[in-house]
Amino acid sequence: MQNAECRMKNLKLMKLGVLCSGRGTDLQSIIDSITDKKLDAEISIVLTDKPNVMALTRAEKVGIKNICVDRKSFDNQADFEKSLLNELKTAEVDLVILAGFMRILSPSFVHEYKDRIMNIHPSLLPSFPGAHAHRDVLNYGVKISGCTVHFVDEGTDSGPIIMQAAVEVKDDDTEETLAARVLEQEHIIYPKAIQLFVENRLKIVGRKVLIKFF
Repeated sequence: MQNAECRMKNLKLMKLGVLCSGRGTDLQSIIDSITDKKLDAEISIVLTDKPNVMALTRAEKVGIKNICVDRKSFDNQADFEKSLLNELKTAEVDLVILAGFMRILSPSFVHEYKDRIMNIHPSLLPSFPGAHAHRDVLNYGVKISGCTVHFVDEGTDSGPIIMQAAVEVKDDDTEETLAARVLEQEHIIYPKAIQLFVENRLKIVGRKVLIKFF
């Protein structure tokens, strides 16, 4: 019992920094999971690269510190990322969560939080990486798509895969209808993957992420 109590105490100390660029629906799923006590963590800061986006409003509504680090205010990527890192470190973030963050992070940024950055991508990686996954899925004609939670490495949507969920592609799907069904699964598996990290149950071995069972 003592070990379990210690583990629970440590779980509550995990601090998340969430990076967004738009509506923040994945952010909301994380907020809801914390509220429902399905995720033993706290969001210490929400950062966006654009002003006046819904993600900031969602954070403000529940009293989470939120800051816009506007990419257009910086002359180069290095200074932009330096500002992001400063905010994350000031907030004592343990795990960085990319939730619809439409920027490719540099290798130096990734190195600062090596194996401590997660992303969710709206396809079954390694298929259809990049910014137009739903369009590419429909153009290729596959019958199954889905979403992937993965650790972020120096490549684009190329890090070790933590969790995936499959979604049927229907004959009459548009990008919008497919995206809506995939998003439902994103909201389910992203908080679950974060909880596995919080519980120290993820181990990266080469390209594989092993899930430990106690």
